[in-house]
Amino acid sequence: MAAPKKGRSASAQSRPGRALVLILIAIAALTGGMFASGHTTPRLGIDLAGGTSITLTAKNEPGQPNAINKTNMDTAVDIMNRRVNGLGVSEAEVQTQGRDNIIVNIPKGTNSKQAREQVGTTAKLYFRPVLTTEVSGADKSATPSPSTSSSSKATDKSTDKASPSSSSSSSVTPSPTATSQGRAVTDALKADSSPSAGSSASSSPTPTPSGSVDPATAKLQAAYTALDCSNKADRATAGDGAKPADPTVACGQNGSGQWQKYVLGPAEVAGTDIKKAGAVFDTQSAAGWKVTMDFTSGGSKKFAAITGKLAQQQPPQNQFAIVLDGEVVSDPSVAQSLSGSAEISGSFTQTEAQDLANMLKYGALPLSFKESSVTTVTAALGGEQLHAGLIAGAIGLALVILYLVIYYRGLSAIAIASLLVSAVLTYVLMALLGPAIGFALNLPAVCGAIVAIGITADSFIVFFERIRDEIREGRTLRPAVERAWPRARRTILVSDFVSFLAAAVLFIVTVGKVQGFAFTLGLTTVLDVVVVFFFTKPLMTLLARKKFFASGHPWSGLDPKRLGAKPPLRRTRRASAPVDTKEA
Repeated sequence: MAAPKKGRSASAQSRPGRALVLILIAIAALTGGMFASGHTTPRLGIDLAGGTSITLTAKNEPGQPNAINKTNMDTAVDIMNRRVNGLGVSEAEVQTQGRDNIIVNIPKGTNSKQAREQVGTTAKLYFRPVLTTEVSGADKSATPSPSTSSSSKATDKSTDKASPSSSSSSSVTPSPTATSQGRAVTDALKADSSPSAGSSASSSPTPTPSGSVDPATAKLQAAYTALDCSNKADRATAGDGAKPADPTVACGQNGSGQWQKYVLGPAEVAGTDIKKAGAVFDTQSAAGWKVTMDFTSGGSKKFAAITGKLAQQQPPQNQFAIVLDGEVVSDPSVAQSLSGSAEISGSFTQTEAQDLANMLKYGALPLSFKESSVTTVTAALGGEQLHAGLIAGAIGLALVILYLVIYYRGLSAIAIASLLVSAVLTYVLMALLGPAIGFALNLPAVCGAIVAIGITADSFIVFFERIRDEIREGRTLRPAVERAWPRARRTILVSDFVSFLAAAVLFIVTVGKVQGFAFTLGLTTVLDVVVVFFFTKPLMTLLARKKFFASGHPWSGLDPKRLGAKPPLRRTRRASAPVDTKEA
């Protein structure tokens, strides 16, 4: 049994070159990928590269004077964080300041305008029936006929068939006078006065029996008449203060890019009824990019009820408006009852479709916000701190190398080479992880990399001390290396596991920049294991065959005399004293 074991040991010792070749190939491949991708430097966080700082102030909602509270503010911060991360913007900081302010810091190099729209958009979504609509304001002169067409369509994805009526012929009355517009609103409200699945009959104001118009309807008539959707200020205030259960007015662009104004019935389905949303490219038609939505069980029932009701109406009252933050983004017509899923199609670009899906996916903010300030953050202060941190790291590294040279002498060459390999792998991976997962190097991450120098050096010291222990016991270098490795390996793995576990827990329970420290610490801990197993140990095995180390040269760091090695103890049988038979 001893002979095969010896053969396996010799085989294992004779192949250290394979591990060295493997890690060198990996380094070359990663470095080549870094240069091929064009990202030769790590992506920097806002404290090192600068960026944009946005201050958002919460607004009180009508009828909800106590809406601005800690719970709603924390919820808003969480949703904004997920929206920005959904864009791939890592290292963006979202945090509260005071009672009603949220500060959003977006690193340089990202689309700050897109991120601003994501964090500041409330994303309150409602599906409302269209009562009446017409081209608004200056766009009327460009209208070739009294009716316009919308390219939006509703799809029942549970059957994977589009509704037969793919275009909505919105009835646009050319009535330029306030009287005809008011009459259109009154007639529409009369037609919509019957109860529906999502709202009560009392939620829609109707004319009184005497023929006079009640105040709510009169107010809606006046708002619709005065609304000019070609005016940005009018669009911003259209429908302000309207509750989901009340009719309202709104603006939206049709398929021709013209602004239309709408009178919309009570909300039948809300954004909270959406289970998930995504942006897809429609290859079956010319619609291009669209947003698909899957409803919850309750939302699917509500959607089936409202579409079944609308399918029995005449245009434009067979349409439902998809209203996002008070603006109509789509107004598809309905020809049959739909359930399960829906889609929003129109003239979306890929970015617009993905942004809308991202907002719907992560839900609406519990509060409305306005931008109080937008400032540009310079990297001057962060640059000074980085410079100081790099100097501290260089001093620490120099002290570690000095200690290794003085105490371990020739063995320090192996340690320094291993540190260089670890540094190259760390740099290359940081550069590649920037575009891959959005990793950004900030000051805490730099601190994590500096701490990793000590972790890596500690692994070498454990291995070297185990080898020295074996030499002190009287073994030559080559067997000492192989006997020391299993014991050192076990200690290194336990130590690195504890470090990695601490980094993982820190990454999970913290937010913001501290996660950068935890991520870097975890990454360098994993790299320490890779370097020790695939570089340090194989290199030590190869150098143990060289005369300089194997003979115990005084400058090798493995001199048996300097280490106080003693010859192995040998058992000797003591000679027994002669026995005097007479005395016996």
